[in-house]
Amino acid sequence: MYKGKTISVVVPCYNEETQIAMVINTMPDIVDHLLIIDDKSPDRTVEVVRSMLEQHPKVVLIEHEKNQGVGGAIATGYKWSRDNGIDVAVVMAGDGQMNPHDLPAVLDPVVSGEIDYSKGNRLFTGEAYKKIPKVRYFGNSVLSLLTKVASGYWHVADSQTGYTAINAKALKLIDWDKMYKRYGQPNDVLVKLNVYDLKVRDVPVEPVYNVGEKSGIQLRKVIFTIPLLLTRLFFWRMKEKYIIRNFHPLVFFYFLGFIFFLAFVLLTARMFIYWFFITGLIPKVNALAALFSFMSFSQFTLFAMWFDMEANKELK
Repeated sequence: MYKGKTISVVVPCYNEETQIAMVINTMPDIVDHLLIIDDKSPDRTVEVVRSMLEQHPKVVLIEHEKNQGVGGAIATGYKWSRDNGIDVAVVMAGDGQMNPHDLPAVLDPVVSGEIDYSKGNRLFTGEAYKKIPKVRYFGNSVLSLLTKVASGYWHVADSQTGYTAINAKALKLIDWDKMYKRYGQPNDVLVKLNVYDLKVRDVPVEPVYNVGEKSGIQLRKVIFTIPLLLTRLFFWRMKEKYIIRNFHPLVFFYFLGFIFFLAFVLLTARMFIYWFFITGLIPKVNALAALFSFMSFSQFTLFAMWFDMEANKELK
C-alpha cells in the first residue's frame, strides 16, 4: 500500500521478452498488484513472466486471446483494478521507458485526493529535447496542441505519455469497453475525463530511451489516425458536454468559426483561379471577402477556445 491506498500497476505488453523482466524486478514495493497484460505476443513474453511468478507473488498475468492493441490491454487492467477494489491504478509500459523512481510523484496528487488523474510530462525537463528522438518530439508537440483543443485540458501537455495514475472514482465512471484500443488511447481517456469534469494534472517525469526498447509505433499510420481520432473526439465532447449535459454558447462560436473557415477556403480558391487562369487579376471584392472570412474565422474560433478554457479552469 501507499499512504493507506491500494495500488495496482497495469503493464501492457506486446513482444517485450527482453524488457519485461527488468520492469518486474525494478517495480517499487509500494505496488500491491502488478498486472502484466499480454496482448497476444508471438514472442516469449508470457514464458518470461510465468518463470518469475513464484518469486514475485504480486504479479498477475492476464493473457488476451487475440491482439487488441495497447489501449485494449490497458482497458483490461483498468477493469481488473475496478472490479478488485483498487484505489489507484497506474499505467507503466512494458519496455522499461518509464522510470519507477517517478512513481511516487505520479501517485501523490491522486492518492491525496487533490485530483482524479495524473499523467507524466516528459517535456518539463530541459533534457527532453536531447533524449527524445527528434521526430517523436516534434510529433508529440503537435499532438499535444491538438489534444488541448480536443480534450479541454488546456494546461496539459505531452499528451502521448502513458505514465498515468487514475483513482477509483474515474475507474467506475468511464466505460472501458468503449475506450479507443490503439495508440490514441491517452487522448481518448483525456476527452472522456473532461466530459465527466474530472481533475487532471501533469507531473514532471524523466524521459527514458535507449534501454533496449523497440517502439511499436508506426509513424506513417499514427500521423493520420490520431489527428482523425482527435477530430472525432472533439465533436463528441462538444455534443456530450456543451449540448447534452450542460448547454454552453461556445458551440455557436465554434460552429460559426467553422462556417467562416469554409468560406475562406472557397473564396481563396476562387480568387487564385481568377488570378492565374481567367483574368490575370486579383478580384478585389473576392479578396476582401476572403480576408473578412479569415478574420471572422479567427475571432470566432479564438473566442470559443477562450470560453472552453474558462469552463474548464477548475479542472486543473
